Amino acid sequence: MKTTETRTRSVVTRAALAALVVGVVLVAVAAAVSGASAARGAAVGGVIAVGIFAFGAFGVDAVSRLMPAASLMFALLTYVLQVVVMALLFVAISRSGLLDDELDRNWLGGAIIAGAFAWMVVQIRLATTARIPAFEPAARPPAEGGAR
Repeated sequence: MKTTETRTRSVVTRAALAALVVGVVLVAVAAAVSGASAARGAAVGGVIAVGIFAFGAFGVDAVSRLMPAASLMFALLTYVLQVVVMALLFVAISRSGLLDDELDRNWLGGAIIAGAFAWMVVQIRLATTARIPAFEPAARPPAEGGAR
């Protein structure tokens, strides 16, 4: 039987794999439709989406195992951090001059959106269908005189 920790990691890992698969498919489509710049944009967008969501999900998972009482606060702070990191990455990519020259802006944004959507759909689906108990039942004391 799987533990709650194993199930949680499995949900996060599957969501990451789904977003990665979507990113790889988008890279192939971008290369076929719009060329190398679009493929690079889709690849960078896919890496950004998977990287940011994986960092946040695995971080929240670790904190929820170590300090369950702090998990909601950490989850909210992680969300804010993810938004800030995403904005900083866009600013850095824009200032570097890579957008529209080396990386197609539309494919980069599309890959981030598609990766986020795939991550979210898979994680919600797996989390809502997982049989994770809300509490652990109290252990029953052994019967006097052993098993009967």
